[in-house]
Amino acid sequence: MTGVIDVHQHLWPAGFVDRLRARTEPPYLDGWTLHTAGEPAYEVDPAAHELGKRVALEQDAQTALAGVSLSSPLGIEQLGDTALLDAWHEGALSLPEPFKAWAAIDLVEPDVDGLESLLGRGFIGLQLPAHVLGTPAAWADLGDLLTVAERSSKPILVHPGTATLPAGDVPGWWAPVADYTLQLQAAWWAWHAFGGRTAFPKLRLCFVAAAGLAPVHHERLAARGGRLGTIDPNLFVETSSYGPQGIDAVARVLGIDQVVHGTDRPYAGTVDLRQGAAATAVIRYNNPHRLLYGIDPAAAER
Repeated sequence: MTGVIDVHQHLWPAGFVDRLRARTEPPYLDGWTLHTAGEPAYEVDPAAHELGKRVALEQDAQTALAGVSLSSPLGIEQLGDTALLDAWHEGALSLPEPFKAWAAIDLVEPDVDGLESLLGRGFIGLQLPAHVLGTPAAWADLGDLLTVAERSSKPILVHPGTATLPAGDVPGWWAPVADYTLQLQAAWWAWHAFGGRTAFPKLRLCFVAAAGLAPVHHERLAARGGRLGTIDPNLFVETSSYGPQGIDAVARVLGIDQVVHGTDRPYAGTVDLRQGAAATAVIRYNNPHRLLYGIDPAAAER
């Protein structure tokens, strides 16, 4: 294996932190206390976004590339705050190796030409929040963005968006465990119901957190009159927050070649999936390479 590729991390550049602190409406930072519209206040660990420490951590992990993404649960894509998005993009472009960034976009007034420019400047793909992709029509509505990604041969990363919490007190883990997974499942099935592969035959997509284990429900899909179809080589799921049981179940449906390594660092870390050395190498290097670049490195070496 040439080096680990982690397609899903979060790291806030200093300018982006400054813009969050300058805001007075959610999302905003008060010191290191994060306030969002959909979740309780959260105490951010400053060390998690200290650049030198993160670089050292990736060096220890032998990470060749770490794909950092805007934190979609903050709801920034739907704020219309272009200055905040600009701070993210400019700061992300200045991050040192091994960090590369996913682009984000203002979904209030999407700038299609601006997205094409960002992808041409070195962003590894486009992140979209799952909560805006929960119906077939929602995928169709964002077709212009998908077209740009496909034409640029850059992938889409589907990440949980803003949470909708039930009334009353719920534990702190509720949004990540209950809400985020439901968002991802809805987006996964909406992509299939939309006929996404027919509409965008070459577009590469990755759903974080194993798409909320949506593929495991294929038996229920069949029981209710649906059909998963053949394995899609350009449709991937990422491993963050799941371990051997969850990833083994997903891999039994999609095959090991559709599973890519991601940690969601600093909120989680690398997990031993107990898949064996060969499968681990495929998950941590070959498959992420195919997702990001559309090329199987093993085939390229032959």
